[in-house]
Amino acid sequence: MSYVEHKITVPEAFRDVFSQFYYAENNTEHSVTRTLVPSYQMFMIFIFGSDGRVFIQGPAIEKTAIEKCIVLGPVKRAFDYTLLTNTQLLVLSFKDDAFYRFFGTSADADRLPLDPNILVSDNCFTRLWESMQFMNGPAKRIRHILHFCTPYLKVQPLAAQQLLSLRGSVINPIKKIAADTHQSERSIQLHHKKYLGYSAKELARYDRFMKAIKMIQDKAMKATKENWFDIIDQCGYYDQSQLIKDFKYYIHLSPVKYIEMQRSICGIL
Repeated sequence: MSYVEHKITVPEAFRDVFSQFYYAENNTEHSVTRTLVPSYQMFMIFIFGSDGRVFIQGPAIEKTAIEKCIVLGPVKRAFDYTLLTNTQLLVLSFKDDAFYRFFGTSADADRLPLDPNILVSDNCFTRLWESMQFMNGPAKRIRHILHFCTPYLKVQPLAAQQLLSLRGSVINPIKKIAADTHQSERSIQLHHKKYLGYSAKELARYDRFMKAIKMIQDKAMKATKENWFDIIDQCGYYDQSQLIKDFKYYIHLSPVKYIEMQRSICGIL
């Protein structure tokens, strides 16, 4: 009796659609709870097993039991998820604008989790879940899902290509694209929200936070003490209080508490 979890590599043909797959299976006698850190990605989650329920809970999400298949995201703040005994979890992480390319809409994080069937014209995701519930192991289910989703994927819009190509390479991608394409900055901002599900300002704040996380983790691996002033300076924070504010916003912990508790935080998804 054990709990297993691991990432599954996405086939080459789908790497512009999914960033990774994640699988967890709880065969212990007790429920298992993990914390999912924010990623600004959209997730489609399939749940299988004799009980077949997972509970999620966080500051922006009331405790909710989810079954079969749901959509979550863009995940902007950490939340806990609990697998009951004899439950399997299979997660598809949509990459960049792939959720829009699949469903023709961006999701509103304020009304998630969401039943994916309401985003399409029929209950095809219920039928998809039913066709997979007796399959053994994640590999066969993933192949089945990829075969199912292929006809629905649309070509990536040009505006999305432009936005994604400049991520992290310029200080203000909205301003640059607006100037290059002779459009208003407001128009480009609306494209960003439409295709990705969040604003460029939100993404810049998240990228800054993730840079700080990476610096802390690198120092932990090298067993060197954190220099908070270096982290503040290199990540573009005004001061320590702004750094602490971001940590509490995204993962509900101070930087020091994060270092103490990172083993209990799941960064797999």
